[in-house]
Amino acid sequence: MKNTFVLPDSETVADLQAYLQRARRLDPEGMVRLRAFGPILAAYVAPIFAGSLMDSGPTVLGLRTCNLAEPGEVDSVVPIAAVLDRLARLAEPNEDGKLLVTLPPTERASWAGIAPPRTGWESDGTINEQVLTQLAKDGIQEVKNTLPESVGGPIAARIRGEIWGKGIPQDPRIPTAAAFAAAGLGFLTENEEVQVFNAEGWIRLSADHGHVLAKMARHL
Repeated sequence: MKNTFVLPDSETVADLQAYLQRARRLDPEGMVRLRAFGPILAAYVAPIFAGSLMDSGPTVLGLRTCNLAEPGEVDSVVPIAAVLDRLARLAEPNEDGKLLVTLPPTERASWAGIAPPRTGWESDGTINEQVLTQLAKDGIQEVKNTLPESVGGPIAARIRGEIWGKGIPQDPRIPTAAAFAAAGLGFLTENEEVQVFNAEGWIRLSADHGHVLAKMARHL
């Protein structure tokens, strides 16, 4: 497995930067899993996952893909900050004209071993962007209202897990955290109809600018 990939143009660089900057705002110490087995690079992040803001609760993955200038063979888990640092150096192509990204050594992330289904997804209707955006705002406000400033550690983690893990009213299989991730990662376009898919106990929200994947919620 290699630790390099080549991006096709400055627009792709800027797009990947914007996505990872949003992910870092949601989790300043966050990691990204970069995978490529051919001409497409997949970038997975986990803005909410068990073991970060919470010890129990949902793990929600964000996924954005981009084309590569040449086929790649990459599977690395690295700090988002490190990738952003390398992307910032690509203002100009190197001497052979390539926008080459060299990754640091791969690290560990508790969520990186979670593998959503790659096939078998079934269409399950749509949810309007405005609904998801409002659900994200409501969830953030509920966390603020429910979590006393003096509470920390396991109690705070449990409260966050309960709020982000509960199913949304429009579809109780979809955890509230999925709406938060879709909005926070910048996947939503004003008033778009976001596609909903399910497979093997998983839910996927597919918007114009990215995908959110999560295990189905277990409670309302």
